[in-house]
Amino acid sequence: MMETDLAMALVRLALGPMLLVHGWNKLAGAGGLAGTTAWFGGLGLRPAWLHARLAAGTEILAGALVTVGLLSGLAATAYVGLMLVAALTDHRGKGYFVFKGGCEYTVLVGIVAVALASAGPGAWSVDRLLGLDLAGALWAAFAAVAGVAAGLGLLLTSYRPAKAD
Repeated sequence: MMETDLAMALVRLALGPMLLVHGWNKLAGAGGLAGTTAWFGGLGLRPAWLHARLAAGTEILAGALVTVGLLSGLAATAYVGLMLVAALTDHRGKGYFVFKGGCEYTVLVGIVAVALASAGPGAWSVDRLLGLDLAGALWAAFAAVAGVAAGLGLLLTSYRPAKAD
Protein backbone atom coordinates (compact mmCIF):
# COMPACT_ATOMS: atom_id res chain seq x y z
CA MET A 1 0.00 0.00 0.00
CA MET A 2 1.53 3.30 -1.08
CA GLU A 3 0.53 5.16 2.10
CA THR A 4 2.35 2.63 4.28
CA ASP A 5 5.41 2.64 2.03
CA LEU A 6 5.52 6.44 2.20
CA ALA A 7 5.09 6.38 5.98
CA MET A 8 7.92 3.88 6.45
CA ALA A 9 10.21 5.82 4.10
CA LEU A 10 9.54 8.96 6.16
CA VAL A 11 10.20 7.11 9.42
CA ARG A 12 13.48 5.79 7.99
CA LEU A 13 14.45 9.26 6.74
CA ALA A 14 13.77 10.72 10.19
CA LEU A 15 15.44 7.98 12.23
CA GLY A 16 18.36 6.92 10.02
CA PRO A 17 20.15 10.21 9.30
CA MET A 18 19.53 11.36 12.88
CA LEU A 19 21.54 8.46 14.31
CA LEU A 20 24.14 8.59 11.55
CA VAL A 21 24.81 12.27 12.30
CA HIS A 22 24.99 11.50 16.04
CA GLY A 23 27.70 8.95 15.31
CA TRP A 24 29.56 11.29 12.99
CA ASN A 25 29.44 14.02 15.64
CA LYS A 26 31.15 11.66 18.08
CA LEU A 27 34.04 11.40 15.62
CA ALA A 28 34.22 14.86 14.10
CA GLY A 29 32.11 17.17 16.28
CA ALA A 30 33.50 20.04 18.36
CA GLY A 31 35.51 17.81 20.72
CA GLY A 32 36.15 15.08 18.18
CA LEU A 33 36.86 11.52 19.22
CA ALA A 34 39.03 12.74 22.12
CA GLY A 35 36.10 14.70 23.52
CA THR A 36 33.76 11.74 23.10
CA THR A 37 36.29 9.50 24.83
CA ALA A 38 36.52 11.91 27.77
CA TRP A 39 32.73 12.17 27.95
CA PHE A 40 32.32 8.39 27.95
CA GLY A 41 34.99 8.11 30.63
CA GLY A 42 33.05 10.61 32.74
CA LEU A 43 29.92 8.53 32.25
CA GLY A 44 31.75 5.49 33.61
CA LEU A 45 32.16 3.45 30.43
CA ARG A 46 35.44 1.52 30.56
CA PRO A 47 37.59 1.52 28.54
CA ALA A 48 36.28 4.85 27.32
CA TRP A 49 38.40 4.91 24.15
CA LEU A 50 36.82 1.63 23.01
CA HIS A 51 33.25 2.63 23.82
CA ALA A 52 33.60 5.99 22.07
CA ARG A 53 34.60 4.16 18.89
CA LEU A 54 31.99 1.41 19.27
CA ALA A 55 29.18 3.91 19.84
CA ALA A 56 30.20 6.11 16.92
CA GLY A 57 30.66 3.18 14.55
CA THR A 58 27.42 1.50 15.57
CA GLU A 59 25.47 4.74 15.23
CA ILE A 60 26.90 5.44 11.78
CA LEU A 61 26.33 1.90 10.52
CA ALA A 62 22.84 1.44 12.01
CA GLY A 63 21.84 4.93 10.85
CA ALA A 64 23.01 4.23 7.30
CA LEU A 65 21.22 0.85 7.24
CA VAL A 66 17.94 2.35 8.45
CA THR A 67 18.21 5.26 6.00
CA VAL A 68 18.41 2.97 2.97
CA GLY A 69 16.21 0.25 4.48
CA LEU A 70 18.78 -2.55 4.58
CA LEU A 71 18.74 -5.25 7.27
CA SER A 72 16.18 -3.14 9.06
CA GLY A 73 15.36 -5.65 11.80
CA LEU A 74 19.03 -5.97 12.74
CA ALA A 75 19.60 -2.23 12.58
CA ALA A 76 16.61 -1.71 14.89
CA THR A 77 18.31 -4.05 17.38
CA ALA A 78 21.35 -1.76 17.42
CA TYR A 79 19.11 1.26 18.01
CA VAL A 80 17.51 -0.40 21.04
CA GLY A 81 20.88 -1.31 22.55
CA LEU A 82 22.32 2.16 21.95
CA MET A 83 19.30 3.93 23.39
CA LEU A 84 19.20 1.70 26.47
CA VAL A 85 22.85 2.40 27.24
CA ALA A 86 22.30 6.14 26.71
CA ALA A 87 19.22 6.11 28.94
CA LEU A 88 21.01 4.27 31.75
CA THR A 89 24.22 6.30 31.62
CA ASP A 90 23.91 9.85 30.28
CA HIS A 91 20.20 10.33 31.06
CA ARG A 92 20.09 8.34 34.30
CA GLY A 93 18.51 10.09 37.27
CA LYS A 94 17.31 13.06 35.21
CA GLY A 95 13.68 12.00 34.92
CA TYR A 96 11.68 11.57 31.75
CA PHE A 97 11.58 14.93 29.97
CA VAL A 98 14.37 15.64 27.49
CA PHE A 99 14.41 19.37 28.33
CA LYS A 100 15.61 18.33 31.79
CA GLY A 101 18.16 15.87 30.39
CA GLY A 102 15.82 12.91 30.82
CA CYS A 103 15.29 9.74 28.82
CA GLU A 104 12.31 10.89 26.72
CA TYR A 105 14.37 11.01 23.51
CA THR A 106 16.04 7.62 24.01
CA VAL A 107 12.75 5.91 24.87
CA LEU A 108 11.06 7.39 21.79
CA VAL A 109 13.89 6.41 19.44
CA GLY A 110 14.05 2.87 20.84
CA ILE A 111 10.30 2.32 20.52
CA VAL A 112 10.17 3.74 16.99
CA ALA A 113 13.03 1.40 16.03
CA VAL A 114 11.04 -1.59 17.32
CA ALA A 115 8.01 -0.35 15.36
CA LEU A 116 10.21 -0.17 12.26
CA ALA A 117 11.31 -3.76 12.84
CA SER A 118 7.64 -4.74 13.07
CA ALA A 119 6.34 -2.85 10.03
CA GLY A 120 9.46 -3.17 7.90
CA PRO A 121 11.16 -0.54 5.78
CA GLY A 122 8.49 -0.46 3.08
CA ALA A 123 8.67 -1.03 -0.64
CA TRP A 124 11.12 1.81 -1.24
CA SER A 125 14.02 0.06 0.48
CA VAL A 126 17.07 -2.03 -0.24
CA ASP A 127 15.53 -4.89 1.78
CA ARG A 128 12.63 -5.01 -0.67
CA LEU A 129 14.96 -4.66 -3.67
CA LEU A 130 16.97 -7.68 -2.46
CA GLY A 131 13.87 -9.65 -1.51
CA LEU A 132 14.73 -9.65 2.21
CA ASP A 133 11.86 -10.01 4.65
CA LEU A 134 13.29 -8.97 8.01
CA ALA A 135 10.12 -7.50 9.48
CA GLY A 136 7.14 -8.58 11.52
CA ALA A 137 6.22 -9.38 15.09
CA LEU A 138 9.14 -11.78 15.55
CA TRP A 139 11.63 -9.19 14.29
CA ALA A 140 10.12 -6.59 16.61
CA ALA A 141 10.46 -8.98 19.55
CA PHE A 142 14.01 -9.82 18.47
CA ALA A 143 14.97 -6.15 18.20
CA ALA A 144 13.53 -5.41 21.64
CA VAL A 145 14.90 -8.47 23.46
CA ALA A 146 18.30 -8.69 21.75
CA GLY A 147 18.77 -4.91 21.91
CA VAL A 148 18.04 -4.86 25.65
CA ALA A 149 20.28 -7.90 26.19
CA ALA A 150 23.15 -6.30 24.27
CA GLY A 151 22.78 -3.01 26.13
CA LEU A 152 22.63 -4.69 29.53
CA GLY A 153 25.55 -6.95 28.61
CA LEU A 154 27.64 -3.92 27.70
CA LEU A 155 26.71 -2.19 30.95
CA LEU A 156 27.42 -5.27 33.08
CA THR A 157 30.87 -5.66 31.58
CA SER A 158 31.90 -2.05 31.08
CA TYR A 159 29.93 0.42 33.21
CA ARG A 160 32.02 1.52 36.16
CA PRO A 161 30.82 4.99 37.28
CA ALA A 162 32.82 6.88 39.87
CA LYS A 163 31.71 6.30 43.44
CA ALA A 164 29.82 9.19 45.03
CA ASP A 165 31.54 10.74 48.06
